Amino acid sequence: MPVRVVTDSSCDLPDELVEQLRIEIVPLTIRFGDEELVDREGLSPTEFWRRLKSASKLPETAAPSAGAFETVFRGLVNDGADGIVCINLSSKLSATMQSAQVAAKSMDDTCPVFVIDSLTASMGVGTLVVSAAQQAAAGCGLDDIVADITSQRDRTKLFGALDTLEYLRKGGRIGTAQALLGSMLSIKPVIELRNGIVEEAGKVRTRSKSLRALADHVGRQPVERLAVMHGEAPDLDEFLDMLQPYVPRDEIIVGVVGPVIGTHTGPRVMGVTFQTTN
Repeated sequence: MPVRVVTDSSCDLPDELVEQLRIEIVPLTIRFGDEELVDREGLSPTEFWRRLKSASKLPETAAPSAGAFETVFRGLVNDGADGIVCINLSSKLSATMQSAQVAAKSMDDTCPVFVIDSLTASMGVGTLVVSAAQQAAAGCGLDDIVADITSQRDRTKLFGALDTLEYLRKGGRIGTAQALLGSMLSIKPVIELRNGIVEEAGKVRTRSKSLRALADHVGRQPVERLAVMHGEAPDLDEFLDMLQPYVPRDEIIVGVVGPVIGTHTGPRVMGVTFQTTN
């Protein structure tokens, strides 16, 4: 019987990849004022970015309940799963993983469920999920998948180029990158998600230099599972061309940043994530 893979909607994976690999996604919810919308179901990334541009107040995100995870877990068991790997958004950024852990505990007498704290976000989560799902499809056992994904997690890097730190500041997710705030009007900040929290990774004065900084992080060592995520960035193709010397373009997974992460990064965000090979 197969191992199945579950994640949350912060993963920013393309729909076609989710369907192809039979990945189950438990959605977070997004609140615009009094209106609550379900990520990826009632609110697409395109609609989110349209709404964000005209929103007078930053939307709020809410973690799924433990019951939402348990419903998905039990559905997979009913579908024949004999083991489940659940990979979630960094526990230092959201309560999502805690909900998954509570739900996993309720499955103790039914099916083994391993919950992994990705300590990352967006396609950083997504690439781990894809790897786990590919291993599950190849017939790998639960313990082997968990061990390998934990190793990959510890080698995962994520860098982002923001147009502004304003959204991170308003959303309270700025971490130690708050040192950049004093000059945020005159710079294009580059951040890193390190050990699950936002850290400063550089500051430059133009958009092109911030993208170059991301590409340079990719080029410093051999990498695996390179992915790019963006918030409807108009210079996506230009950035992919910058990465061409390091990884063939057809090997790069591209995802659109959705509401969970986009609420805190703001529009035009560009990011890269990869695993180092040592």
